[in-house]
Amino acid sequence: MDSSTTGAQRVDDEKSRYARRVKLKQLNTTTVVQETAKLDSSLKRHTALITRIRRSLAADNREQIIKDIETLSLEKYVDELAGAVIEGLARCKTEKDVWGAVEVISAVHRRFPKTFTPALISNLSMAISAPPKATLAALTPEQREKDDSTRVTRQRPIVRVSSELALVGIIKDAPDRSGGEWVMKAMKELLSNDPSLSSLPLLTTFLKSYSRPFLGISPPLTPKQISVTAEPGSLSNSQVQEIGENDHYPSLLSEEEELVEQDIRDRFKRMCEGYFDNVCKKLVIELKRLQEQDKRNHEAYIRSGEIFEDRQQAYEKMTKSYEKLLASCQSLSELLYLPLPSLPTASQKSDSILIGSNSSHMNGDSDEILTTGGKWEDEEERRFFEDVQDLKDFVPSSVLGVEEEVEEEETKELERERAEREKEEVRKLEEELEKLSGTTASLDGVPVKHDESQEEDAPTPTPGTPKAHTPPLSPHLAPQGPSQLLTALLVRLPDATNRVLIDQAAIDFAFLNSKAARKRLVRFMSQVPKNRTDLLPHYSRLVATLNKYMPDVGIDVVAFLDEEFRYLQRKKNVVKELAEVRLKNILFFSNLTKFRVVPSHVILHMFKVCLDDFSGTNVENLALLLEGCGRFLLRSEDTAERFSTMLELMRRKQSMQHFDQRQLLLLENAYYQCNPPERAPKQEKTRTPMELFIRHLIYDVLAKKSIDKVLKLLRKLDWEDEEVKRYLHKIFTKPWKIKYGNIGLLAMLTYDLQRYRPAFAIAVVDQVLEDIRRGLEQNVYSTNQRRLATMKYLGELYIYRLLSSGIIFDTLWSIVTFGHADGRPLPNQAIPLDMPDDFFRVRLICVLLDTCGMCFDRGTQKKKLDNFLIFFQYYIKCKEPLPMDVDFMLSDSLEAVRPKLVLAKTLEESAVAVDEMYSSAYQMMGDDEGDDSEDEGERREEEDHDDEDEEDSGDGGSPNEERAPSPDQEIVLSASNSLQDNLGPSEEADAEFAKELAKLVTDTSAESRKVDKKTALALWDSAVPTNVRKRRTDEKDEDEEDGSSNGPETMAFTVITKKGNKQQARQIAVPSASALAVHTRTAQLQDKVEQQHLKRLVLNYEQREEAEELKAMEARHRAGAIKIRYVG
Repeated sequence: MDSSTTGAQRVDDEKSRYARRVKLKQLNTTTVVQETAKLDSSLKRHTALITRIRRSLAADNREQIIKDIETLSLEKYVDELAGAVIEGLARCKTEKDVWGAVEVISAVHRRFPKTFTPALISNLSMAISAPPKATLAALTPEQREKDDSTRVTRQRPIVRVSSELALVGIIKDAPDRSGGEWVMKAMKELLSNDPSLSSLPLLTTFLKSYSRPFLGISPPLTPKQISVTAEPGSLSNSQVQEIGENDHYPSLLSEEEELVEQDIRDRFKRMCEGYFDNVCKKLVIELKRLQEQDKRNHEAYIRSGEIFEDRQQAYEKMTKSYEKLLASCQSLSELLYLPLPSLPTASQKSDSILIGSNSSHMNGDSDEILTTGGKWEDEEERRFFEDVQDLKDFVPSSVLGVEEEVEEEETKELERERAEREKEEVRKLEEELEKLSGTTASLDGVPVKHDESQEEDAPTPTPGTPKAHTPPLSPHLAPQGPSQLLTALLVRLPDATNRVLIDQAAIDFAFLNSKAARKRLVRFMSQVPKNRTDLLPHYSRLVATLNKYMPDVGIDVVAFLDEEFRYLQRKKNVVKELAEVRLKNILFFSNLTKFRVVPSHVILHMFKVCLDDFSGTNVENLALLLEGCGRFLLRSEDTAERFSTMLELMRRKQSMQHFDQRQLLLLENAYYQCNPPERAPKQEKTRTPMELFIRHLIYDVLAKKSIDKVLKLLRKLDWEDEEVKRYLHKIFTKPWKIKYGNIGLLAMLTYDLQRYRPAFAIAVVDQVLEDIRRGLEQNVYSTNQRRLATMKYLGELYIYRLLSSGIIFDTLWSIVTFGHADGRPLPNQAIPLDMPDDFFRVRLICVLLDTCGMCFDRGTQKKKLDNFLIFFQYYIKCKEPLPMDVDFMLSDSLEAVRPKLVLAKTLEESAVAVDEMYSSAYQMMGDDEGDDSEDEGERREEEDHDDEDEEDSGDGGSPNEERAPSPDQEIVLSASNSLQDNLGPSEEADAEFAKELAKLVTDTSAESRKVDKKTALALWDSAVPTNVRKRRTDEKDEDEEDGSSNGPETMAFTVITKKGNKQQARQIAVPSASALAVHTRTAQLQDKVEQQHLKRLVLNYEQREEAEELKAMEARHRAGAIKIRYVG
C-alpha cells in the first residue's frame, strides 16, 4: 500500500475519532437524572459491578457494565467506583479498550458529575504522578529499575484514558475550557521529577496517539528509525521538509472546532520541544561518559592484558542505558519533527606514549638504555603524584610556621647536613658502581658485604612495632581537645582512599600541627596493616603534602622504612613469614620516591644492596622496586644515568646466574614494565569518503533486511572509475573482514551484481580461488581464520551459481593432494605443507561440505562426492588420531551430506576402497553415461540456456590454457572412436531420450495437476489408445509421403468417443486452411523444434562432462612420467 493510500486512511481514522469525541462530549454536558425508585439497590449486584470494573474496563466488558450503571442506584458506592476504575484501567491495552473505558466513565459521570468526577480526577492525578524521591533513594539500582518498569506499564493506559477524558469534557480546566492544561501539567510534573528518564516511554506513547489534538502535530506515516550506526543528525532539515511535503494531515478543523485551545497547544508543544532538548543534552553526556569508560577500559587492557569483570559489567550497563536513551530520542525526534543532535564520535587519537627499547645485544661500553616517553603511564597517574596541593592556600601561615626560632635553626642545620650526606652517599655509590662494572668476578653471584658492620651494630627493631616515644604535650594546646581531634583524624585515615579525602585529611592535620601530633602521625604511618597496601599511595600523598612545611614527617617515615629494610635484609632467610612485610616496605618506598620524599641516594642504595646479593628474596625486592618506581627513576634527570647503569648491571647478572622460571618471569616483567620496548605509533590508514561509504555499506549496513538497499546503492556507484572498481574488488575478495554469518549475503550480492557486471563477478571468483591456492602453498598459521572464511565464501558462491561443481571438486581434491608426492598422501609422511599432526585441511573440507555439500545428492555429482569421500577417509587415516573437536566437526559434516555413510575403520580398509574407486573410474572413463541425471545443469537451466548454447563449442574459452606438449610419451584419449566425426546424437541416444522424456511426463503427481500446455498435450497423447495412436502415426507418414508429391488440402483429426467402457475413434478430415489445422500444425512444429533443441543440449552436456573428467585426469597425472593429453 503506497503512502497516499495510507495517508487517506489515517485522515479518515482521525476524522472518525474526532466525531466520536465530539459526540461523547455533547452527551457529557447533560446530566442524566433517573428515578431512584425504579433502580435496583441490591448489595449483590452492586458488589458484582464493582468487582467487574475492578477486574477490567476493556471493551469486552463494556456493554454489561454500562447496562448495570443504567439499572443500579450506585449512590452509596460512588467513592468505591472511583477507586475501582483506576484498577480496571490496567487491563486497557488497545485503543478499543481505552475508548470502552472512556464510555464507561462517561456513563457514570453523566449520573454523578459532582460526586464521582472530582474523586476520579483526584485518583487519576495520584496514579500518574512521579514516585517520591525518598522512596527511590531507599531502593538499590536493580530494584529501582524494576520498579520504574512496573510503574511505566501501570501508568501507560492511565495516561491514555486521562487524555481522552480531557478531550470529551470530563476533565476540565474551567467550565468553558478543555482539560488540555491539566494533562500538560500532569505530564510536566511526571517528567520533571524523573532524573533517570524512565518515564520517557510514557511521553512517546502520548505523542503517538494524541500529538494531533494536544500539540497540533501529525504523527509520521511510517516510522523513520535512525540507525545507531547512522551518521549523527541524520534527520536533516531536508528530511523534515520532505515530511512536511508528504504530510497527509491537512487542516481538518477550524480553530472553533478544535478540542484543545490554541494557547494550550502552543505551550504543550514548547514544553515537549524543551524536554527533547534536555534529553538530547543528556544523550550527548551519556555518550561522552561511555566513550571515556571505553577509553579507560582500553588503557587498562593495555596495562594488564585483561579487563576485570566488574569494569566490564559497568561498561555493559552503561551501553545498555545509552542505547535505551538513544532509542527514546529517535522516537521523540520522529514524533516532534526535530533533528537529533550531532553526536561526537569516538576519538581515534592514541594518547599512549612512545615507549623506548633497549638493545638486547650488550657489548662493553656501548651498553646503553634507550628510553622514550614520560615518567608516568597516563595523565591520571601524573596528576596524582605531581599535582600536590599547597597547604598555604588553605591553612594560615601562622599555623604552618615553626613556633620557636631554635627549632627553625635546627631545621636549617638538619637540611644542610642532609644535603652534605646525600652528596657523600652519591659519591660513594658511583665509586662502588665503577668497581662493580669493571670487575667480572663480582658477576658470579657472590654477595658484596657492604656496610655489614654498620648494619650489625644497628639496633634490630621488629617490623610493624615502632619505638616507644612519649613526646611532651604542646603548652599551647588544651590537653584534651586537640588530642581527641587528632585521634578522630587518625581513625578516619584508613577510609581516605581517594585524592579528595586524603587532601582534606592533610588540611585537617595542618590545623592540629604540633611536634607531638607529627610524632603520632609518623607512628601511625609505621603501623599500616600488612594487608592494606592499597592505602600506601594515599598515605604517601599525605606525607608529601605535609613534607613541604613539616619536613620532619617525611624524614622520620623514611628513616623508619630504611631501618625496616635493613632488618629485613638480615632476616632474608625467613621467606614466607615476612613476605607481606617486604611487599609493604618496598611499595611504601616506591610511592614516596615518586613523590620525591625519599632522597635519590637512599632508593639507589636499596637497589644496590639487592643487586649485591642477587638471589632469594632480593630478586623479588628488585622486581617490586622496578615495578613501583623504576620507570620514574629511569626517566628522571637526576637519576637516569645512575639507574640505567644499575639496570645494565642487573641484566648482566641475570644472564650469568641461574634462576628458576618464576624468578625469570618476575624480572622480565618488571624490566619491561620499567623500560618497555620501543613500539612505533600505529599509523591510521587514511581512506577517501567513497571508500568509507563502501566499507560502511558492506561492514555495517549489510543484513538480510537491507541487502536490496545495499545492492541499489552499489549499482549507483561510478563503475567506470578504476579506483572504485578496485576497492569494490578488494572488499568483495576479503570475506574474513565481515561477520562470518554475513558471508552468504556477500555471495548473494556478488550474484546480484553478476547480472549487471559479469566481469566483476568473474574477477571475484578468480581471486577467491587464488587465495585458496596461496593458502595451500604457504600454510601460515596466522591466516587460518582467513582461509576458513574464504572456503565458506567459495561454497556460498557455488550455491548462488557463480561457479560450477567442477571447481568445487577440484578444490576438494587439491586440498587433500596438494604437496604430496604423486598426489597421494602416505601414512605419517612428514610434508612441510601438511604435517601428520596438522588437521587444518580437514577443517577446510568440513567447512566447504557444510556450506554446499548438500547440493551433491543426485546424478553424477553424487557419484563424484562419494568418490571424494572414499579418498578423504584414506587421507584422514594417513594422519595422527584426530583431536576431539576436529573429530566432532568431521562427524557433523559427514552426517549432513551422507547420513548412511559407513566409515573405514583402518588404514588398510580405506586404501583398498581408494584402489577400487580408481580402478572403476578408469574403466568407466570412456563409456557414455546416458542415464546419469540431474546435476548442476538443472540448477542453471532456468537462466543459462543461452550460456549453454555458447558452451557447445567446447572448452576453447577455458581460463586454464593447455600447456606446451611434453617431449615424453603421449597417450591420446578420444571422446569417441571416430574422434570428432560422430559428435552428434546416435540412434540409441535418441531412443533413450524419448524413453526418459516419456517417463518424465508420466511421473506427474496428483498435486501438480495444474500443468502447462505442453505437458497437457503429452498427457493427452498418453491417454490415446495404442492402436489408435499407431494407426494415426502410419496415416501421418502416408500423408507426408503423399503431401510431398500431391500437396494435401485436408488434415486428418482423430475423434475419440466413449460409450460405456469402450472407446471408439474415427477420422475427420479438416481443411488445411482452417484455423484449427493451421494452429495444430504450428504447435506440432514448435514442439518438435523445442524437443530437438532440448535433446541436443542434454547430449552435448554429457559429452562436456566426459571431457571435463578426462581433462581432470590429465591434470592429476601431469606430474607422472607418462603425459596424457586429451584430443577431441
